[in-house]
Amino acid sequence: MLISEAYAQAAGAGASGGAGMLVQFAPLVLIFVVFYFLLIRPQQKRAKDHRDMLGALRRGDRVVTGGGIVGSVVKVADDELTIEIAENVRVKVIRSTVTTVLARTEPAKGGGSKSTDADDDSTPPAANAPAEAEKPKGLGRFLSRK
Repeated sequence: MLISEAYAQAAGAGASGGAGMLVQFAPLVLIFVVFYFLLIRPQQKRAKDHRDMLGALRRGDRVVTGGGIVGSVVKVADDELTIEIAENVRVKVIRSTVTTVLARTEPAKGGGSKSTDADDDSTPPAANAPAEAEKPKGLGRFLSRK
């Protein structure tokens, strides 16, 4: 008895099958949209920002590598960077291992653009100097304790 009733219900649903399919796939589409805006899109934006940061690396930038090494960029090549992690201690790393730029250097003011002295007097040089200038950097801070 139950089987014949089930066939009867399925036969009646054939006329409105298109609307039933839409209702069945709507949750899947909604889940995909939520995943796109909450997971995929922010990850793509973060990857683009990281790619732009790696492209803008230049000599003098203070960086952190994926292994946790902190140092200043001494030389920039196509795919490699030479980082000075302590006085006269230089390490070559792959550009993509840099995770963070702690401090950026200002671009050179030579070249084609003219700069005025009014621009240079806006901030005194002592205010731009980092507070770490007085302390030894890298392993020197451990070795020079008294």
